Amino acid sequence: MEGDHWPHRSCDGAGRNLARLRDRASQFFESLSVAELARETHRHLWISDWLRVADDYRTLAEAARETRSSPIAGEAWLCSLTALEVVRSLSCPGDAESAVLADEVGTSLRRLETEAGLAIERVRIDCFDQGALAGFFLPALRRGSAAPAVICVGDDDATLGSMMSRLLPAALCGAMSLLLVDAGNSSVDRSFKPEHRLQLWLDYLEARPDVDPRRIGIYGEGAGASHASRLALSDRRIAAAVCDGGLATTVMCQASLRLMTGFGPAVPDRVSSEAMLPQRRVPCPLLMVVGSRSMMWEQDALELQAGYRQIGADCTVVVPNNVPHPLGEVENFIAVDDFIFEWLDSKLGTARQLDPVTRL
Repeated sequence: MEGDHWPHRSCDGAGRNLARLRDRASQFFESLSVAELARETHRHLWISDWLRVADDYRTLAEAARETRSSPIAGEAWLCSLTALEVVRSLSCPGDAESAVLADEVGTSLRRLETEAGLAIERVRIDCFDQGALAGFFLPALRRGSAAPAVICVGDDDATLGSMMSRLLPAALCGAMSLLLVDAGNSSVDRSFKPEHRLQLWLDYLEARPDVDPRRIGIYGEGAGASHASRLALSDRRIAAAVCDGGLATTVMCQASLRLMTGFGPAVPDRVSSEAMLPQRRVPCPLLMVVGSRSMMWEQDALELQAGYRQIGADCTVVVPNNVPHPLGEVENFIAVDDFIFEWLDSKLGTARQLDPVTRL
């Protein structure tokens, strides 16, 4: 960190301050080394620096509120959220900062909505006698007659608030609407499969006049990547999918078969044989993110991509640059999120086409 914590020149154009901070955060992650990350003093110093950045932008947002400048306040709150997400990436469960991080993120999201005028719609769908589904809809900032939309499905142990705080700064200035949902944890009866719940969300988006029903994508993280694959496999209305390509389901099915019968192919730590590739292919353009976002190994993703390309299907693989350390690994979430939304825009919008395999 350079020590320039105060967000100077914050009134120089919508989005420019946020873009600079995200670029700064991305460069910070790219400069991390395994040796430095393993040193507790280094890690806590970085956490302290990025917390100070978040505090400075929060102060700027509050000052902008006093002058009734909603655009400046909104951008400052987005910058504060970005800095807090850097802290989340660097923090470990035992850190003192982890205990207050969720509260700070929640406060920033509420203030972003109430003081900066961000439109966050709380959506509830009644599922007959099965219970109810709840989610958040964020309309595209650059609105046309009907914008593309993306269903964002979180991991089973992640909150919608944590996913929103990370994705908002990456997607808010774009031309896509976001629908953040939880496919695994809801009041709906557990017998109601995740892909069926997601189909109800798809019905909801189709009925909205501000959503183009021909340009609806899905993006899943962690276990959500598997749920996204099953929806893309079963419903042709999905125009683009960021998922695991059905690979996790195949691995679990073969492992279950071996457990019940004592026979069947062994499942190695890395799935590398032709027999492990899913029998069904996702029919829409597909992006597989290697690592924790889809729990896929690089080799598995590349082999699955080769199978797709043999039949002329549209399949892209992105390999994030993660820095390992004793308590896990740190991901440049800025670079990954930016790539995912650029890919989605290339399939649902008018952005340029990307290379089939990208390493960040």
